[in-house]
Amino acid sequence: MAVLAVVVDARPYVLADRRASSVILPSICFTFAIALAWGVVPALAVQVVAVTVAGVRMRLAARRTFHLTMQHAVAICAAVAVAGLFSLRIGPRPDWDDALLTVAAAVAWILARYGLAAGVARVTSHRRRRRARRRGIEVLATGALLLLGPVVLATAQVGLAFVPLVLLALHAVHRTVRSATESERAERVDALTGLPNRRALQASVGDKHGRQRALLLLDLDRFRTVNDALGHRVGDRLLVEVARRLADVVPAHDLVVRLGGDEFAVLANRVDGVPEARRIACHLVEALNRPFALDGLPVDVSASIGIALQGDSADDGATLLREAEAAMYDAKQRGDQVAVYGPDAAHHSPDRLALLADLRRALREDAPDDGIMLFYQPQIAIPTGEVVGVEALLRWQHPERGLVGPEELIRVAEPTPVMRLLTLRVLHDVVAQVAAWRDAGRSLRAAVNVSARDLHAGGIADRIEELLREYAVPADLLQLEITESALMADPHRVLNTITRLDRMGVAISLDDFGTGYSSLQHVRRLPLAEVKIDRSFVLGMATDRGDAAIVRSVIDLAEALGLRAVAEGVEDERTWRLLAAAGCHAAQGWFHGRPMPAADLETWLLRYRPLRPGPMSVVMPAPSS
Repeated sequence: MAVLAVVVDARPYVLADRRASSVILPSICFTFAIALAWGVVPALAVQVVAVTVAGVRMRLAARRTFHLTMQHAVAICAAVAVAGLFSLRIGPRPDWDDALLTVAAAVAWILARYGLAAGVARVTSHRRRRRARRRGIEVLATGALLLLGPVVLATAQVGLAFVPLVLLALHAVHRTVRSATESERAERVDALTGLPNRRALQASVGDKHGRQRALLLLDLDRFRTVNDALGHRVGDRLLVEVARRLADVVPAHDLVVRLGGDEFAVLANRVDGVPEARRIACHLVEALNRPFALDGLPVDVSASIGIALQGDSADDGATLLREAEAAMYDAKQRGDQVAVYGPDAAHHSPDRLALLADLRRALREDAPDDGIMLFYQPQIAIPTGEVVGVEALLRWQHPERGLVGPEELIRVAEPTPVMRLLTLRVLHDVVAQVAAWRDAGRSLRAAVNVSARDLHAGGIADRIEELLREYAVPADLLQLEITESALMADPHRVLNTITRLDRMGVAISLDDFGTGYSSLQHVRRLPLAEVKIDRSFVLGMATDRGDAAIVRSVIDLAEALGLRAVAEGVEDERTWRLLAAAGCHAAQGWFHGRPMPAADLETWLLRYRPLRPGPMSVVMPAPSS
């Protein structure tokens, strides 16, 4: 029995991501039996030798081997104490009472060992107790090994030839533990890179910690370009190389995680404040700035990093990750590589983060009563007075906040992936509404606002094509509007998407024209259909000569480039007539109609009568003082 105990501990059962206190030694099968048959002294002697062998095999430090030895020694003493209390000795003919007392001794062994381990962990560290499910694997395997011991002992008294057969049973226990360990590891490890995953990060953030920590969220810039140019296989290899480089430069006491896609995170466990967190972020940026060699081709990669600090209040993992994500999108929006989450910033306020979470939930659940709705404002052809189209304007009836306007919604959603969900929802509802109008005999072109982020993704063209085909809507009845400032920030990245949409027949309108300092070269080369004159100029053109001059210049420029000119913010008849005299093609504003739900628009269209400007003498406004 002693020889078998030492031999089997040359292959201990080590659970994934465990400390020495969670190692399961198969020798306990034999030392437990020795304790019940021959007492505590021989059992302790054999166990010490077996633990030493296991410690050498696992390359444990002497201190950890000593801890493991103490745990098993205390467990054996507890089991022998229970056995001695009831005069239990396993002999050649055990009865039912012996079986029950053996179970009691095994329970005492388990309680003593894991109770001691938990007590030491609570005193010497700040780690939380492991989940019951994770500890259950250890207890189940330990109990099986302990109860197998008396069976081996009873068998040996019948004939020693049967004792080696117990090795098959031990092998079965080993495979069970290994299978459970691999399953748990798969839940916490990213399959592509081998790094811990989001679940592992959540568990690590939840562990109590004595010092301030920082979560650094990294999003690779232009990773989609690598996928498109070199293929997904090379893209996956790049992610593996990025993971390897991050793991190499991050200290062992910190955690490197792949969250999914091209997003990684680093949980820095020893941070003294924002300056230290920024220093770590800059170190990561420098590491990623060195080119990656893939098939002999150097690939340059950069990353935007958002930092969120976790203090003594021990923010939960979801909150910390949300804050780091907000900081990361802030860095991308500002063109910086590093940004720190600050609760004082308006877009980082808890109120706005809560609104974003509610919006994400509403979009993903897609319930009929989620409160997301569209209003439509008519666009009027100035020369004829006909309704030539409508602009779809987003509204959200929040269950607690009431009506949330489009400005607040876009401000909250645009820096985050929620913007894509919102755009897809609006496109679906608008195309469905255009199809309903067309079936009713009314062909109205509907304009939808999209962000530059939507056009960067590229997949928006595929989705629009699917929707137009699904609802049998002609492409010329859909128009996309993008703000001048967003488009001019990176016109080259959206050129392919805009060109494809133009070839499909979907028109592109440049919104808020005159506010984005755009290059006329870009305006000339991009396949645009119209420009919308910003309302800030239109509202003042009846009283301010400068605004009037800008409006006329934009109209003349649009005419020269073959584009439609649409004026927003037409609030009164005088402005409308000035626009007509300047040759503006269409107008949109409260002078003709306010934004309204689709049902109210139907009623408005039935009552509307075209109004033509007619001849007039244009009186220009006096110069502003």
